[in-house]
This record gives sequence, C-alpha cells and structure tokens, in this order.
Amino acid sequence: MILHTDIGKTAFGRSRQLKKLLDSGIIKLAGNRKLKIYGMLNCSSGKRIKTENRLFFESETEAIHAGYRPCGHCMKEAYQKWKALN
Repeated sequence: MILHTDIGKTAFGRSRQLKKLLDSGIIKLAGNRKLKIYGMLNCSSGKRIKTENRLFFESETEAIHAGYRPCGHCMKEAYQKWKALN
C-alpha cells in the first residue's frame, strides 16, 4: 500500500513519481483511505478522491488483506461477490 502523499512533496513531484510507478507496473489499483474502497485506476468515482485520502495497491489481494472492499462502480462483479458474503 502506497499513500499518494508519500510519493512526493509537490503535486508535480507526485505526478512524476506516480507515472514511474504506473509504467513499471508496481501500481495496479487505487483506493480511498477513508471509505476503505479500492478500484481501477481509470474509475470516474476514484478520480474524485482527494489526494490525502488516495492510496495505491499492487494487487487486489493486497487491498482485500488491508480491509478494503471493491468499488461498486468499476468492479461490479467483485463488488457483488463481496456484498453477497457480507
């Protein structure tokens, strides 16, 4: 789990470092720290997350182990499975 605010001191520095992490495949999913939701990086709901609440995951397994649930918008199937179990 990587907090968005931890990858750089300025907005420009964060964006450059984030691009490197994305290009290298280290980051695959994004999450909302307050709501405990994770989803795809291109999710329209996820794009509205405030920087201080945004974090990134390497895998879905990592997000689940951290106690996050799938996004109902961009990960409908995973969300339905999670909802049926909870």
